[in-house]
Amino acid sequence: MHVEGPVAVKTREPLSGWGRYPVERVSIHRPATVAEAAGLVRSATDGGLIARGLGRAYGDSALCRDGGVAMSDRLDSIVSFDDATGTLEAEAGLSFAEIIRSFLPRGWFLPTTPGTKFVTVGGAVAADVHGKNHHRVGSFGEFVDVIELVVGDGSTVRCSRQEHPDLFFATLGGMGLTGFITRVRFRLVRVETSRVTVAYRKARDLDHALAAFEEGDRACEHSVAWIDCMAGGSSLGRSVIMQGNATRREELSADVAPLVLPPRRTKCVPFTPPVSLLAPWSVRAFNTVFYAAHADTTKIVDIESFFYPLDAILHWNRLYGPRGFVQYQAFFPRESSRVGLVRLLECIVASGAASFLAVLKSCGDTDGGLLSYLAPGHTLALDIPWRPGETDELCRRLDAILLDHGGRLYLAKDALMTAATFRRMYPRLDEFLEVKRRYDPGNRFVSSQAVRLGIV
Repeated sequence: MHVEGPVAVKTREPLSGWGRYPVERVSIHRPATVAEAAGLVRSATDGGLIARGLGRAYGDSALCRDGGVAMSDRLDSIVSFDDATGTLEAEAGLSFAEIIRSFLPRGWFLPTTPGTKFVTVGGAVAADVHGKNHHRVGSFGEFVDVIELVVGDGSTVRCSRQEHPDLFFATLGGMGLTGFITRVRFRLVRVETSRVTVAYRKARDLDHALAAFEEGDRACEHSVAWIDCMAGGSSLGRSVIMQGNATRREELSADVAPLVLPPRRTKCVPFTPPVSLLAPWSVRAFNTVFYAAHADTTKIVDIESFFYPLDAILHWNRLYGPRGFVQYQAFFPRESSRVGLVRLLECIVASGAASFLAVLKSCGDTDGGLLSYLAPGHTLALDIPWRPGETDELCRRLDAILLDHGGRLYLAKDALMTAATFRRMYPRLDEFLEVKRRYDPGNRFVSSQAVRLGIV
């Protein structure tokens, strides 16, 4: 797994998040040891430094316009694993894809996972990632026991719920602004098979979808809905709901190897087209076909098809053309989610903004991170093609709806939020800033997002 090569490689090149907007020229570093990472921190200029995993944050949270970006891909070793408890200690650059490859055949899987396996352990902590089971188990931070990170003076600090708990809860969801995460100890979960038994249900509108969530979430570990953000009127919020549980061994036929993933064919978008291929007419056609193609049924699917459908299309973000896109992930607390979602969807439909990917999920309790994103309620994520001026204006209108209903945006997806909006959405910001001052008084850890949001 360890990549051999020159030490602390440094170049300066254009870089972006997964949405491919914005693009900034940054200094690239690739430390191969913790000592090299500490040296980078100590020598960070006034422009600062931010760590970066596999680049799946959508906006500018892993960019540093006036400073450096420290890639963690060479710090990717497994340190230890306890097969009795599922406790894994790993370097921050280890990917979820490698964890699945190494541990699924042994009957272990990730406790929760975002919609791509191409994320690192350090990135999962920094963004406090969540998945289709948040309503049952919460975010990734619930399963993290120990974090080691290089802080502002170049020293390594080990933190947990008992040891330096202030740093621990600031680092969960802290977007890399408290230090360079080097190691994480966390827990995997036991699985009997590499499959999920999924019930598919069509919902004719948003009320039908929310009722289906309310009914199914109590019995189902995983719950998610594809939602048609182009449908208005009486079809506003029509959805295909997918709710499932880990498949038990006895549910599989005798000739199926329970912990082996079936071969998966992948496709690739080989180049960036000159214009976006996801125009309103093509998205509307896709949504109509997708909704019509699904029927109420239950079937067993492999975990890659269920958790990571878009990973089968390499470089799918190129479909949005040279301008890229922003992802807008909105959270509404339970008491206001129905009204807030209606207003948000009505605004999206009226704008004609094409969202090929729109995902609705239920959310459970927060894990205590000072900048953690979710709490009981619902979250809607959608992609919006970037159009200068027009996309900014649309997102300001969406932000106003969120603020009116006590909602917030996910920092790992954000590219456009203002500092004033951020402060209103994250009431524990001052607590976070106090911890950051304690461990990084010189503001060595800086991202373009942090500057935009007034964090540094």
